[in-house]
Amino acid sequence: MNSAAIVLFGSFAAMMVLGVPIAFSIGISAALTFLLFMSLDQTIFIVAQQMVSGLDSFTLLAIPFFILAGNIMNRGGIALRLIEFAKVLGGRLPGALAHCNVIANMMFGAISGSAVASAAAVGGVMAPLQRKEGYDPAYSAAVNIASSPTGLLIPPSTTLIVFSLITGGTSISALFVAGYLPGILLGLSLMVVAGIIAKKRGYPLAPRPSMAEVRHRTLDAILPLGLIVVIMGGIIAGIFTATEASAVAVLYSLFLALVWYRELKLSDLPRIFLESAITTTIVLLMIGTSIAMSRAMAYGDIPFALSDWLLALSDNPIVILLIINAALLVVGTFMDMTPALLIFTPIFYPVVQDLGMDPVHFGIMMTLNLSIGICTPPVGSALFVGCSVAGVPIQRVIRPMLPLYAAMIVLLLAVTFIPEISLTLPRWLVSYG
Repeated sequence: MNSAAIVLFGSFAAMMVLGVPIAFSIGISAALTFLLFMSLDQTIFIVAQQMVSGLDSFTLLAIPFFILAGNIMNRGGIALRLIEFAKVLGGRLPGALAHCNVIANMMFGAISGSAVASAAAVGGVMAPLQRKEGYDPAYSAAVNIASSPTGLLIPPSTTLIVFSLITGGTSISALFVAGYLPGILLGLSLMVVAGIIAKKRGYPLAPRPSMAEVRHRTLDAILPLGLIVVIMGGIIAGIFTATEASAVAVLYSLFLALVWYRELKLSDLPRIFLESAITTTIVLLMIGTSIAMSRAMAYGDIPFALSDWLLALSDNPIVILLIINAALLVVGTFMDMTPALLIFTPIFYPVVQDLGMDPVHFGIMMTLNLSIGICTPPVGSALFVGCSVAGVPIQRVIRPMLPLYAAMIVLLLAVTFIPEISLTLPRWLVSYG
């Protein structure tokens, strides 16, 4: 076991330092670990077999469909309509445009399922508006970056689909429903911090909109937000599965973009399909190689050895969960969310099973934890995109991010140690548990 762990994690770390693409780093380190136990021919066969069999899953069809739906929505004029509606909801609070930014990210992220897409689309619109109103660009960028991951918790979320696959079939419907309350609480927590800072700095309220304006902006946002109702309503009512819901999401987004708003042309679709296929390929290749790595870890008894080691450190569940959270926060600073989820879920899942932790609860905790990582240097994808669209260097954003990081970590602790935050809605709506 010791030699297997050293080869697996040592080779993986070495390849990451050398700049080898993450999917290849995962696959090669898995193959090197198998070589400790079998011949080269057997290693090649079992790695290929694990990748192919791991991807042979009906559940995984949801990933390309949700990616495609998100890309269609991104190009279909949805972001601007949601931002205008967010102004109605948050316009009378201190630092109105910052609150609008958070609300817009919550809504747009829930539709696109991508933190990076939210940071780019919403930040690209909000940054010039906030600069014009006298907001500090670094503060504006920080709020946009911190709120962009809310859509990773509020469904539909491909991250939760991947977690379900890794853990051997945790209910996707339960995971989707469980993400609502933590996602909304994350947005509200960030709004509280942003509001306190805005009030201290004297940032202005937005002008009070007329009733006609409120009505117009609300009606304009109903159809995009209707996607959430259609998807989750269908899943909760048992009309279709989460995978079937992803196909419905594509049809719904095509209707809005091509027929209703007419922001897209048929000639735009080939490029959108190509971009979605490229993104899907990257994600599925990482999933395939990570399944091979999980098999290598199981072959060397690495997860169970680490589980025994953690449980030997303490028999107090609070201490163990704090250690897991601390480890994941560190991992999130240098590894993107999907590979971190794929690699570390098989390691920590046996530990929390021994503690009696519900898998849905653990999935939400892990997703929230790694969501913080994509907002942190040195490799946070949302951090880089948010700074880029705001035209602000990363060094200037870190200081205003600190109180927002604090709010996110406080919520993470609440989600970790109060299971009802994650499990109440699944128990009510999908009869989970």
